[in-house]
Amino acid sequence: MPLLQKVRGYFPIIHTDTFIAENATITGDVVIERGSSIWYNSVIRGDVNSIRIGKEVNIQDGAIIHCTFHKSISTIGDRVSIGHRAIIHGCQIESDVLIGMGAIIMDHVYIPSNVIVGAGALITENQILESGFIYTGIPAKKFKALDQSQFDFFIKRTAANYQMYADWVK
Repeated sequence: MPLLQKVRGYFPIIHTDTFIAENATITGDVVIERGSSIWYNSVIRGDVNSIRIGKEVNIQDGAIIHCTFHKSISTIGDRVSIGHRAIIHGCQIESDVLIGMGAIIMDHVYIPSNVIVGAGALITENQILESGFIYTGIPAKKFKALDQSQFDFFIKRTAANYQMYADWVK
């Protein structure tokens, strides 16, 4: 059974249509919308500030979502895929985004829709990314424009597949 914990008077609010792996941890001021999936060993810590997660978001194995006390909150739009072991910290991610495995997104970063952050990329504090691009590297920079086939394959397909995977294990 997942660890769902009340912190500072806040208990996570999770839509009933959300899959949560039995060893995931979700604490404090967290809201998760319908159709999302929180996978094995993921941690979503709304202990120091609020975290809002949209519809059909998948937070893959070992990912961490957190924020900074009195400084930043984390908001994630709809159909966002957060790759294995990624760290999302006090930032805003709009809908239809893929965050690659092991990527790190720091405080006050803004990621608009239609962006891919490559595996292992580091998006440093206060960066504002531009829609329609793939970002890679440490620190991350624009790698190339995102074309429709990449959007369909990586962003749309990954979000849809994780809906299917969650149905398998519910």
